[in-house]
Amino acid sequence: MKSIEVLVLEHEEISRLLERLEEECVKILEGSEIDYEFFENSIEFIRDFADRVHHMKEEDILFKHMSETLGVPAQKLINSGMLVEHQMGRHYITELEKHLETFRTQGDITDKLQIISYTMSYVNLLRMHIEKENTVVYPFGEKNLPKEVIEKVEEESTKRQEEDKVEEDRKEKLLKKIFR
Repeated sequence: MKSIEVLVLEHEEISRLLERLEEECVKILEGSEIDYEFFENSIEFIRDFADRVHHMKEEDILFKHMSETLGVPAQKLINSGMLVEHQMGRHYITELEKHLETFRTQGDITDKLQIISYTMSYVNLLRMHIEKENTVVYPFGEKNLPKEVIEKVEEESTKRQEEDKVEEDRKEKLLKKIFR
């Protein structure tokens, strides 16, 4: 399925960011100042690309069709696993943003600790999540979805991909800032 190939490629871009986030946490532990611009650009990329573009394609298209077509096993996998992890990731990023702002204005060392903690919680969650999707969820869908449903997924994914092209330039600009 071409749509799954696209999702896997997007995982590779997201994984590059995860590596960079971890590197930034190590720098903080080694005594470097917090690079607010890096974190702000990363949060923007996570919200606008990883979540709004990538996760929405999964939730609105692939996961929806898997849940509707493949019954209880798919519903449990998606509702109790993938969607819960998407929500946890959103929570970690919201908390990261809150502690970045509090540390910037108040300089409390506890907020610095939380910046590292929430960043690494997000990194570790997404690494595990990406592995599960690439090795369990996507193959399960590819193997078990009927041909007509796969065609529908492909059609909807192609349409969404065309709509998201507007975001591609913005994504590339953010990646250049993150990997400066």
